[in-house]
Amino acid sequence: MKFQESIAIALLGTLIGMPAYGAVSADEAAKLKTTLTPMGAERAANKDGSIPAWTGGYTKVPAGYKSGTPRPDFYADDKLLYSVDAKNMDKYVDKLSDGVKGLLKKYPDFKLNVYPTHRSAAAPQWVYDNTFQNATRAKLTDEGFGVSGAYGGIPFPIPQNGNEVMWNHILAWKGESASHPSRCWMVTADGNISLVSEGEQNSLFPYYDRKGSLESFKGFYQYGRYVQSAPASKAGEAILVHETTDAAHARGIWQYLVGQRRVRRAPSVSYDTPDSVTSGMGFFDEAFMQFGPFDRHQYKLIGKKELLIPYNNNRAASAKPEDLIGKNFLNPQEVRWELHRVWEVEATLAPGKRHVVAKRKYYFDEDSWQIILLDGWDAQGQLWRMSYTLTVQAPEVPAIYGNVYWGTYNLLGGGYYLNAAANGLNRQASPNPQLTEKFFSPEELANLGAR
Repeated sequence: MKFQESIAIALLGTLIGMPAYGAVSADEAAKLKTTLTPMGAERAANKDGSIPAWTGGYTKVPAGYKSGTPRPDFYADDKLLYSVDAKNMDKYVDKLSDGVKGLLKKYPDFKLNVYPTHRSAAAPQWVYDNTFQNATRAKLTDEGFGVSGAYGGIPFPIPQNGNEVMWNHILAWKGESASHPSRCWMVTADGNISLVSEGEQNSLFPYYDRKGSLESFKGFYQYGRYVQSAPASKAGEAILVHETTDAAHARGIWQYLVGQRRVRRAPSVSYDTPDSVTSGMGFFDEAFMQFGPFDRHQYKLIGKKELLIPYNNNRAASAKPEDLIGKNFLNPQEVRWELHRVWEVEATLAPGKRHVVAKRKYYFDEDSWQIILLDGWDAQGQLWRMSYTLTVQAPEVPAIYGNVYWGTYNLLGGGYYLNAAANGLNRQASPNPQLTEKFFSPEELANLGAR
């Protein structure tokens, strides 16, 4: 074989293993105005009607409602369709994730209460318009771990590979800004329940600045700041992050530790480093269902399927902590499950990389593109972790909040946690138009520690 031919074959093999780097055609993008929703989901109902057609989502704001106060359960009158437990799970096995099946097998009294499906996800028209433009201009960069040509909407509404779907979650619509109290409860394997941390989370999404444009976008899609207020031993500690869309803009991550009285770079706040906010029970890249760089795995798009997932959980979000948080799992009477279409992506450890979770399966809601369930296996191939988020309806945004009320179950050792929750408080996540880029500067964080 000639030298040039061997090089060409080797290059071809490399390219086959990498994600595709192209936007879709104009003809494909046109489906976003016909058979697909503006975000790229299937507009029609499923075959038996158990998943209804999307008709615009839920955008009706209750009279007199003040954004940020506990939201009502908009489907409180719905009747329970059926429950899934260890005894009848075989009947629904094709609608269950591996992690959910693991929970059902581990805890005989755990169950899913399934209600009628409501496709409540919605966004403003300008987000739909930007998503339509992104379909034909957005491309992956940095071997699939960066994105360019996208702004103000879902970057890949008609995805071609797993990396594109991951970016759809990372850049999912959750409003232009958000502030909310954040509580984390940890439940140990022996059933001991404790509030292990409390603080204030603020986020600004420059990628979704409605006054901006692709041309003016600086490459930082999110600024985030979490300041801890409890326990007393950690009051004042903080994490600050500047998340970027590509390698051309360096990610910034800082910590403020009260004992050191200084702001310092914190590159270790990523990947499988134990998350201090969850007392080490979770990993940093499980936060918000995905946090920080994700380049230690390879991502394969498996396809779309119908799955039972927690959804429209305004009731759980407003429940008293003692009513929601049980000894082995969240109280099934408070958690709402629905049947939705999801995108499934499988992640396996990349060659030469290390991560304690060797394999993962992600399930993305087709309507909001947010990760709702995440399963993880250890290096021995044992199903180890099941992460979840209890999506909350915020029609005043309008949006589905999938970045609050999330946590992880340990399917091997037992125990779980619920983080970014506001149960027991009179405030919930809401837009905060007062936030500015200056608020998220390391200097401002240092000033906070000095006060």
